[in-house]
Amino acid sequence: MRFAMVTTFYPPYNFGGDGMFIRRLSHALARRGHTVDIIIDAEAYETLSGESEVAPLEEPEGVTLHALRSGRPRLSTLLTQQLGRPVFNSGKIEEILGDHFDVINYHNISLVGGPGVLKLGKGLKVYTTHEHWLVCQSHILWRHNREVCDGRECIRCALAHKRPPQAWRASSILDEACAHVDAFFTLSQSCADNHKHFGFKFPMTVIPSFLPDEEAKEEGEVAEMAPRERPFFLFVGRLSRIKGLQDVIPLIENADSFDLVVAGAGGDEAMIRLLAEGRKNVHFLGHCRPSQLRKLYRQALAVVVPSRCYEVFPMVVLEAFREGTPVIARRLGPFPEIIDHSQGGLLFENDGELRNALNRLSEEPQSRSEMGASALSAFESTWSERVAIDKYLTLVQEMVEKKDN
Repeated sequence: MRFAMVTTFYPPYNFGGDGMFIRRLSHALARRGHTVDIIIDAEAYETLSGESEVAPLEEPEGVTLHALRSGRPRLSTLLTQQLGRPVFNSGKIEEILGDHFDVINYHNISLVGGPGVLKLGKGLKVYTTHEHWLVCQSHILWRHNREVCDGRECIRCALAHKRPPQAWRASSILDEACAHVDAFFTLSQSCADNHKHFGFKFPMTVIPSFLPDEEAKEEGEVAEMAPRERPFFLFVGRLSRIKGLQDVIPLIENADSFDLVVAGAGGDEAMIRLLAEGRKNVHFLGHCRPSQLRKLYRQALAVVVPSRCYEVFPMVVLEAFREGTPVIARRLGPFPEIIDHSQGGLLFENDGELRNALNRLSEEPQSRSEMGASALSAFESTWSERVAIDKYLTLVQEMVEKKDN
């Protein structure tokens, strides 16, 4: 089949996990003989990141990247954000999507065309949510840049996030555009429930996230690194307040038998490093290559995922599970359903429960081993590429056939 992926971000024009998911999905489809055209707004990433004229990555046979440019990057990005439709690039998108596709899969469309882009093109149209943009301008339901959102205060919240409020969200534009979409996919039931809670009118189907089989083959033979001197828990991710690492560090201070190893960088790194200052059992590694991370995952007692905001389905969980390593996660967002399904870790709501989870996995090697084995089993049966792509293709093929009839 012929697929089109429409998204704001895609590596290297990319900030987070949604772009990586789309690249993995596109490459997995190409390995099965399908063709994939990817439409992105290169200027949106360059405007937000401050970089200019970013060079695209090499793509495999069957995958074509259309990195759109208007020549007026700041104005184009602002108008799309404010009007909820593609402005300068509308004709280019229509031209590409006019070449018949069996499936058009929209992802994060916030700055590639807003809801207006959903009206363009023909074929089966599906939308995969990687965040909460359909119901939240800041994407993450993090109200006033300080707390989990449980009720709308959108204008004040947008200003707190230092973004211009979007007037189109008070109109019917989103509902009218979403009516052009045949199905909405999401990666967790939690995300589907949040959309419904905040008034999204269209049903969502949960599809599994995945890690590529090819990635496992390429890195599966990496040499083992020398073990660290002491057992350790691992944090992997962006160093920002919403990821919650600042809640873990104080609990490590009096730990006699284990360390905390932090792999990542981010905008709040200075604050987090200051919090850890003087704590000899907290170690910062900065940004790590994938092969380095795999070695760390294998050796860690567990991966700690203390996110304060609603995640959709963080890749760090699957990366840990693939190595047979359990997770300790906050009882928020998708983590209860992930742990319930996999039995691959522990949940916490407060400092006491987090401390107990750390102590249990450091003091009970049998519990760590059993949870790690369950995590790996669940990864292979639910979140491997083979399983996830088969389910994705079965869904879209059934819908294509139904639509054609």
